[in-house]
Amino acid sequence: MPQLLRIGPYIIYFWSNENMPLEPVHVHVAEGRASGDATKLWITATGKVIVSNNNSNIPDKVLRKIIRVIEGNSEYIIEKWIEHFGEVKYFC
Repeated sequence: MPQLLRIGPYIIYFWSNENMPLEPVHVHVAEGRASGDATKLWITATGKVIVSNNNSNIPDKVLRKIIRVIEGNSEYIIEKWIEHFGEVKYFC
Protein backbone atom coordinates (compact mmCIF):
# COMPACT_ATOMS: atom_id res chain seq x y z
CA MET A 1 0.00 0.00 0.00
CA PRO A 2 2.22 2.82 -1.24
CA GLN A 3 1.52 6.17 0.40
CA LEU A 4 1.93 8.97 -2.15
CA LEU A 5 1.06 12.18 -0.34
CA ARG A 6 -0.09 13.53 3.00
CA ILE A 7 -2.45 16.50 3.20
CA GLY A 8 -2.95 17.45 6.82
CA PRO A 9 -4.33 14.34 8.54
CA TYR A 10 -5.26 12.68 5.21
CA ILE A 11 -3.11 10.15 3.37
CA ILE A 12 -3.29 9.55 -0.37
CA TYR A 13 -2.37 6.00 -1.37
CA PHE A 14 -2.85 2.98 -3.68
CA TRP A 15 -3.83 -0.49 -2.57
CA SER A 16 -1.17 -2.96 -3.70
CA ASN A 17 -3.82 -5.32 -5.07
CA GLU A 18 -6.05 -3.38 -7.47
CA ASN A 19 -7.83 -6.41 -8.98
CA MET A 20 -7.36 -8.32 -12.20
CA PRO A 21 -7.77 -6.90 -14.70
CA LEU A 22 -6.10 -3.84 -13.24
CA GLU A 23 -8.52 -1.02 -12.46
CA PRO A 24 -8.01 2.43 -14.02
CA VAL A 25 -5.63 4.75 -12.20
CA HIS A 26 -7.05 6.04 -8.93
CA VAL A 27 -6.11 6.87 -5.37
CA HIS A 28 -7.68 6.27 -2.00
CA VAL A 29 -7.93 8.96 0.68
CA ALA A 30 -8.28 8.25 4.38
CA GLU A 31 -7.72 10.13 7.59
CA GLY A 32 -4.82 8.83 9.66
CA ARG A 33 -4.26 5.41 8.13
CA ALA A 34 -5.31 3.30 5.17
CA SER A 35 -8.79 1.85 5.26
CA GLY A 36 -10.66 -0.57 3.04
CA ASP A 37 -13.65 1.78 2.86
CA ALA A 38 -11.74 4.98 2.09
CA THR A 39 -12.72 7.68 -0.38
CA LYS A 40 -11.82 6.71 -3.96
CA LEU A 41 -10.81 9.23 -6.63
CA TRP A 42 -10.31 8.38 -10.32
CA ILE A 43 -7.60 10.25 -12.26
CA THR A 44 -8.46 10.93 -15.90
CA ALA A 45 -6.09 10.96 -18.87
CA THR A 46 -6.04 14.77 -18.65
CA GLY A 47 -5.06 14.72 -14.96
CA LYS A 48 -8.46 15.75 -13.64
CA VAL A 49 -10.12 13.94 -10.72
CA ILE A 50 -13.55 12.30 -10.59
CA VAL A 51 -14.96 11.29 -7.21
CA SER A 52 -15.93 7.62 -7.26
CA ASN A 53 -17.12 7.72 -3.65
CA ASN A 54 -16.58 9.66 -0.46
CA ASN A 55 -16.76 6.74 1.96
CA SER A 56 -14.37 8.53 4.34
CA ASN A 57 -16.98 11.32 4.70
CA ILE A 58 -14.42 14.03 4.03
CA PRO A 59 -16.10 17.45 4.31
CA ASP A 60 -16.77 19.00 0.88
CA LYS A 61 -14.44 21.98 1.40
CA VAL A 62 -11.57 19.71 2.45
CA LEU A 63 -12.29 17.24 -0.37
CA ARG A 64 -12.12 20.06 -2.94
CA LYS A 65 -8.69 21.03 -1.57
CA ILE A 66 -7.51 17.41 -1.71
CA ILE A 67 -8.74 17.13 -5.30
CA ARG A 68 -6.80 20.27 -6.30
CA VAL A 69 -3.63 18.85 -4.74
CA ILE A 70 -4.11 15.49 -6.50
CA GLU A 71 -4.76 17.23 -9.85
CA GLY A 72 -1.60 19.30 -9.32
CA ASN A 73 0.35 16.09 -8.68
CA SER A 74 -1.39 13.86 -11.22
CA GLU A 75 1.74 13.32 -13.35
CA TYR A 76 3.67 12.19 -10.26
CA ILE A 77 0.80 9.91 -9.18
CA ILE A 78 0.49 8.36 -12.64
CA GLU A 79 4.26 7.82 -12.76
CA LYS A 80 4.11 6.06 -9.36
CA TRP A 81 1.14 3.98 -10.55
CA ILE A 82 3.13 2.76 -13.56
CA GLU A 83 6.17 2.00 -11.37
CA HIS A 84 4.02 0.02 -8.95
CA PHE A 85 1.61 -1.76 -11.32
CA GLY A 86 3.58 -1.80 -14.59
CA GLU A 87 0.80 -0.34 -16.73
CA VAL A 88 -1.87 2.34 -16.71
CA LYS A 89 -5.35 2.78 -18.08
CA TYR A 90 -7.80 5.56 -17.42
CA PHE A 91 -11.42 5.77 -16.30
CA CYS A 92 -11.89 8.36 -19.05
